[in-house]
Amino acid sequence: MRSAAGFNQSRSHKSFPYQRRGPLGFGVSRLLGMSCSLLRVVAIPVTHAFGENVPSAFFLIVRALRPLRLLLCRQARAKIPYDPRNRLCAEIAASRKQTVGARNKAMWLAAVPILAVLPGCATPALVQGNGLSSYDGLKQSDGKITKSRLQVKKEQVAAAKTINVAPTAFPAHVAPDLTHEQRVLVANTVSRALCINLSDRFRLVPPDQRADLTVRAAITRATPTDEVAAGVSAAASLGSSFVDASVPIPVPRIPVGLGDMSIEAEAVDAAGRQQAAMVWGRGATAFFSTPRASKASDAYDLARDFGDDFAKMLSKGESPFEGFSIDIPSLEKVGSNIGLAPKYVACEVYGRAPGIAGLVGGKLGLPPEWTDDGPAATRKR
Repeated sequence: MRSAAGFNQSRSHKSFPYQRRGPLGFGVSRLLGMSCSLLRVVAIPVTHAFGENVPSAFFLIVRALRPLRLLLCRQARAKIPYDPRNRLCAEIAASRKQTVGARNKAMWLAAVPILAVLPGCATPALVQGNGLSSYDGLKQSDGKITKSRLQVKKEQVAAAKTINVAPTAFPAHVAPDLTHEQRVLVANTVSRALCINLSDRFRLVPPDQRADLTVRAAITRATPTDEVAAGVSAAASLGSSFVDASVPIPVPRIPVGLGDMSIEAEAVDAAGRQQAAMVWGRGATAFFSTPRASKASDAYDLARDFGDDFAKMLSKGESPFEGFSIDIPSLEKVGSNIGLAPKYVACEVYGRAPGIAGLVGGKLGLPPEWTDDGPAATRKR
């Protein structure tokens, strides 16, 4: 039998990094445990706010608490270096690996039935209004997440050099849940996006001047965004950035209360003849839409998406959803999208993009009304 003196001279005994938890560490651990319990209690009213939608409420609570639990409930652990010559270290490392693997597997198995009943995007709807001069000849042309009916006369559009963009119409009865200021902001975003994206192909002139083509757009449907779910999604995404991880953790948006939008637009020549038209519909997605604590959040983002799709149709003279191509934006377009002066003065009437303030506000989940000044006529001083 090895003596006590011999045991003290053991290499394994000297190399093993024993670590004792002091009074301070014990107190902090207890405090963190109580904080986690308190968070679970606070989450109960959130469940009631969603009524009978239990899966969505459960997903919301888990998403909101996960970053906080990682921050609050992480306790100090002894970092034991793996040494194959040390049998005890090898056993502990293997045990940790098995425990973490089982825990991750259990989390994924528990999340599968929840994710299965939640939609990943809002269902887009094509709503035809009465804003187009003609609806004849429109053909179905859908994208991955977009529905559309369109027609374009390629030769006539290719011959055009100048174009102007009329203010977008957004009647109050289309989205009664949005305020007047929000409708003005969304409609102006459509016009601004059209103006910026068309600048690479056409020369923009003011709406009151004669041009080869005139673009007229009208919003026919805009469902509101759930402000609570969007706000919690933004908070969860922001909280995940503080989690200590070797790689960034993508946090999808909570698929509750996603908005969708439908817009119709046409391009007519100087004689009023329709040369291109599109009825467009798209819904917000849980992975690519920016959540903001505003009912106009998704409508604001989708307005810019429509401007990009309609401009591509006019620039190429064909459906933007067919084929595959990589479009490199011009420096003027990039500058306009980050808040710099547009390529043509005619676009100034719709104001400038929020730029850096909009990007930061989107990351923080701020309403677009706070970062976008809207049209030049109502620009904040």
